[in-house]
Amino acid sequence: MPNAFSKDLLRRLAVPLLALLLGGCSTLDYYAHLGQGQWQLLQARQPIERLLDDPATAPDLARRLALSQQARDFASVQLQLPENRSYRLYADLERPFVVWNVFATPEFSLEPELHCFPIAGCVAYRGYYQQGRARGAAALLRQEGLDTYIGGVEAYSTLGWFDDPLLNTMLRWSDERFIAVIFHELAHQQYYLPGDTAFNESFATFVEREGLRQWHASRGETLPATDDRQRQQFIELVLASRERLRQLYASNLPAQDRRAAKQAEFERLRRDYRALRQREWGGQGRYDAWIESPLNNAKLLPFGLYDQWVPAFATLFTQEGRDWRAFYAAVAALGRLSEADRQAELESLMQGD
Repeated sequence: MPNAFSKDLLRRLAVPLLALLLGGCSTLDYYAHLGQGQWQLLQARQPIERLLDDPATAPDLARRLALSQQARDFASVQLQLPENRSYRLYADLERPFVVWNVFATPEFSLEPELHCFPIAGCVAYRGYYQQGRARGAAALLRQEGLDTYIGGVEAYSTLGWFDDPLLNTMLRWSDERFIAVIFHELAHQQYYLPGDTAFNESFATFVEREGLRQWHASRGETLPATDDRQRQQFIELVLASRERLRQLYASNLPAQDRRAAKQAEFERLRRDYRALRQREWGGQGRYDAWIESPLNNAKLLPFGLYDQWVPAFATLFTQEGRDWRAFYAAVAALGRLSEADRQAELESLMQGD
């Protein structure tokens, strides 16, 4: 790597890390780990154009990379998403996930332990580039009496701070999902509101879904059938369980009784899932491994965040004449509102107003 490029990269990396350290919300060791992990990822990047020109590149990888560049062009030209070197690069990390996120909640609460950063705002997890570190962090949190959950992540966005690469961790997905994530992560670069995960993820999910619809239409293709119905039914099942738990934790029952009722609720969730699988899905469910593994509050945290405001953003897109630039400006205007006013406006948009 050229020396001048290395110095520039280190300078750019130092800026967000210094901001994080000054935030004082964790240890120097953790941020050193983050810096090292991001640096290693950046070092692994290769230009996709070079890989496509290399006859030694495996045919299937070449096909996926070529498809990604068509989608990348479409994202900037048709969806008006940022034009930069993100997803014009590829990195093979030689592991199944790029990071492992650790979620934690109190024993009798569905509110996450938040971690606040000057750049990203407050989020409901801490990420680790090494699975062993994630497991160690989760073990320490459990010793404090917290519920914990570790989730592997195949891709993430640096919100435009760096040129994010496509990763080998993303190749297990279908072509449809592969393209969708490019649109989703570029949407985070287009607009990101620190501290409001539901807003950010719902916005990016809308861009992803509408982008896919327009992508297929531009190619004269019918939008492929998906398993969204099964996914939505599963989410509704989990959210219903989460609401019952919320009511339980707000009760005045003694801790011992709440603890027993909590475990009974998780068993009810499993029974409801098995009944749904048999009744609606012909006995075949894609969430069997999740439901049969240990359940706790922290494991329920991610549900609903990616979909909560998607209908509101769909309404806003229509109101703005289905014009992407006008839509992004309207999204940014929503982000400038106070939290209460933004919530009220989103709820109004959910009603189609």
